[in-house]
This record gives sequence, C-alpha cells and structure tokens, in this order.
Amino acid sequence: MSCGDPHETDCGDVLAEVYLYLDLECADDRRSLIRDHLDECSPCLREFGIEQEVKALVARCCGSELAPAELKSRLRLKLSELVVNAEARELRTD
Repeated sequence: MSCGDPHETDCGDVLAEVYLYLDLECADDRRSLIRDHLDECSPCLREFGIEQEVKALVARCCGSELAPAELKSRLRLKLSELVVNAEARELRTD
C-alpha cells in the first residue's frame, strides 16, 4: 500500500510491522518512525486502526488466554493477502 506521498518510512514497511508496533515488540527508534509515519499518512493510519480492532477482537474472544502462535501467523498471512489484494485493486485502471 502506498498513499502516493513520499515518506521517510515506506507504507508497506509500516503495515508489515504494525503488529510488532501494537505489541510493543519493536525497538524504540523503530516505534518512533512508525508513529511519525502514522501521524502523517491517513491511509496507513486507517489500516492501523483495522489491525488494532482485530487485535482487540482476538483479545476479547480469547479472554485471558494468549492466542496460539499458529493462529497469529495465519491471521497475519490472511491480512497481508487482503492488503495485497486491496493494493492490486487500487492499481487497476478501468
């Protein structure tokens, strides 16, 4: 995904790391770059909001249990496929 505007951090890189960002699993300097990007890029901020909602939904459904690593991997794969499909639709000219 790209909003078409130049950014210090690529939109695709930001969205690929959004779960690391949400889970506080990336380095402070990387968190700062991602936060700055989200502040200036509304398409990525919208996608971030969707990812945040999915994470909250999984947390609600699993209660105090941690989601299995396999489930997280499958969800990440499915979400990345959805992002790629959405990008392909955006690039298509009719």
